[in-house]
Amino acid sequence: MRSSTASGLIYALIFAGTGVSLPYAGLWFESQGLTGSEIAVILAAPMLARAVTGPMVAIWADGFGLRRTALAWLALVAAAAYGACMVVDGFGLWLVLWFVASTASASLIPLTDALTLKLARRDGFAFSIPRGVGSATFIIANVAMGLLLRSGAPDVVLLWVVGASLLLAFSAMLAPPEPVHEAASETRPPRLAGLGQLMSDRPFMTAVVAVSLIQASHAFYYGFSAIAWREQGISTRDVGLLWGFSVAVEVALMWGLEPWRRRQGIGPMPMLILGGGAAVVRWAALAMGPPLDLLWPLQALHALSFAAVFLAAMQLIERLAPPSQATAAQMLYSSLSAGILIGLATVVSGPLYDDYGVGGYLAMSGLAALGLGLAITLKRRLAPV
Repeated sequence: MRSSTASGLIYALIFAGTGVSLPYAGLWFESQGLTGSEIAVILAAPMLARAVTGPMVAIWADGFGLRRTALAWLALVAAAAYGACMVVDGFGLWLVLWFVASTASASLIPLTDALTLKLARRDGFAFSIPRGVGSATFIIANVAMGLLLRSGAPDVVLLWVVGASLLLAFSAMLAPPEPVHEAASETRPPRLAGLGQLMSDRPFMTAVVAVSLIQASHAFYYGFSAIAWREQGISTRDVGLLWGFSVAVEVALMWGLEPWRRRQGIGPMPMLILGGGAAVVRWAALAMGPPLDLLWPLQALHALSFAAVFLAAMQLIERLAPPSQATAAQMLYSSLSAGILIGLATVVSGPLYDDYGVGGYLAMSGLAALGLGLAITLKRRLAPV
């Protein structure tokens, strides 16, 4: 199998799983009788621990000779833990099993990115091609599950994710045998090199916190949008289409924005501010419980609230962090945006949904406004970027 095809297949199966687990896990837990607060704790626990579990998994994966081996083992662990959720009962057991499954699944993407980047350099294909296959599969899986849930029980959510994980474990072993280390004498830089210096760099930390606050404001949407829309009377088919549409516009912006931005000479700060403003508007509007016709344009704002902010973050980190500290900068950003802050926001989202329903989106609008305020402050302090 060609290396680009193998990478595309791995990405497709990863996102076939996350395209179902991310929007529909809350529905499954709700069908088991859990409250919004309990669901929030289960979903948030792996995020809060990611600052620790991420480096631990990376160190473990580095111990194998081939990159594909860790991918296969992680997929098997995820399949076993997801499957076990269906045969046990109780909040405590589900908390532990979901922690294991979600941690294994979340680790698959950066490890696959590392493998694909090396294969792309070696074999001369564009990294964006197999990565784009994953995003497209996310949309397909999302919409398909929405259709299945119209007539099927919520258990189909976990059955799908288990199946995707098992297929991924098998497919990973078909990937080219790319070594983890090129030679036995290869030296590895310390993971935390420069971390202290970065944390004392005010412009850098302002940028990281601003982006992380805006990204964390998506927590209520990720955890409770499907539940809220179902209770509003929107069909599971349309829930899947709404999620799929948001990812489609996100991918379209990521693929189309960069060439246009270079031609126009637009830097990351305008994108960050635009994305933060879009998040404030999006969450405030969703708090009003708008009808289905208005949800489509609000979902289109995902291209700004997520994708534009993500692209701005990558560019700001590259500009504000010294090249020698690039790894530490990415670690710090990932720990805040994809770990601690969104984990805390997810924990808070559960009680907010229990007490206020979709009104909980207003808290997310406030969180995005804090990030937007920091972004505006940063823009005033920096030279035009």
